[in-house]
Amino acid sequence: MACFIAFEGGDGSGKSTQARSLLRRLRRRGVKVIRTHEPGGTPLGQSLRRLLKSGDSMTPMSELMLFEAARAQLVQQVIRPFLDQGGVVIADRFTSSTMAYQGYGRGLDRELIERLNREATGGLEPDLTVFLDLPVETALARKGRGNRDNFDDAPVDFHRRIHRGYAALAAADPGGWLVLDGQRPPEEISREIWAKVQTII
Repeated sequence: MACFIAFEGGDGSGKSTQARSLLRRLRRRGVKVIRTHEPGGTPLGQSLRRLLKSGDSMTPMSELMLFEAARAQLVQQVIRPFLDQGGVVIADRFTSSTMAYQGYGRGLDRELIERLNREATGGLEPDLTVFLDLPVETALARKGRGNRDNFDDAPVDFHRRIHRGYAALAAADPGGWLVLDGQRPPEEISREIWAKVQTII
């Protein structure tokens, strides 16, 4: 059956590692599955990703609009067609990232972000959102100094606001979110995610 699973968390939380692990598990079992990431996943999305990660100065509203443009293209060109074919889509970030980063982190109007998210996705929401919960300082230390961008180099308070945003989003929808301690061994986290996903698909 079609299933849409999103992985969320701050940079360094381990979400990309767990998304890849789930992808491998599903493929080994013959499940039709793809993994996407935001921003990206399409030629337009990749161009916007380079712009967003470049470190060039832009207003928070400009940043928000670019993320939404990349998302709209990804949903229409990749995610919805694959779900319509009965596949499983694993997304490394989705609408909750925008609410956490641009809403809680940048301080933009959250009702506006909700409306834009709905317009960009046509109302599509994940069947499950997996949140890798990790203390901000631990996540930033994991990220290190290599391959940094304008989000990584933001003040630590910015990352704390993002973390609070994720916690609030998960608390508001406990049935749709799986919150896991990102400090646990990756193998344990992977097994718990797999157990949850099996109940859905």
